[in-house]
Amino acid sequence: MQDEEQSSSGVRVPPPLVYLAALGAGFLLQRWLPMPLAGSGTEVAPVRDAGYLLIVSAIALAGWAVGTFRQIGTSLNPTKPTSALVISGPYRFTRNPMYLALALLHAGIAFAVNMLWPFVMLAPALLVIRYLVIDREESYMAARFGEAYRDYCRRVRRWL
Repeated sequence: MQDEEQSSSGVRVPPPLVYLAALGAGFLLQRWLPMPLAGSGTEVAPVRDAGYLLIVSAIALAGWAVGTFRQIGTSLNPTKPTSALVISGPYRFTRNPMYLALALLHAGIAFAVNMLWPFVMLAPALLVIRYLVIDREESYMAARFGEAYRDYCRRVRRWL
């Protein structure tokens, strides 16, 4: 029987919590040291509109990715074993559409509320996701699916 490390990616923190914690830290920093992304008046409307567009795009991308996973019948949970290599749907364009959707959502919220610090805190969230989540998942997927996964990695970028 395989041990826990071999039967799953070994991701310990749910990725949505990483983004949520970073967004929360950004809101706390914003409260302590308020800084808008855009000035005031007419400068704010395009930033807010961009935020709404990012939020809608994030929801659409996440829905597409989740639907693709469900159609193929593999787990969405990175702490559980993966039963199939998903390379269709948005996975034809990015290896991590769900994490990309969360990043777009995070940025969209920061833009929609016109706050700098929540946007700045996206960078640490992306670093945590990249090195503590994606690296583990990629190692697991390479071990689980071998050359098929390595070929997929050669064809499709990690983010965009």
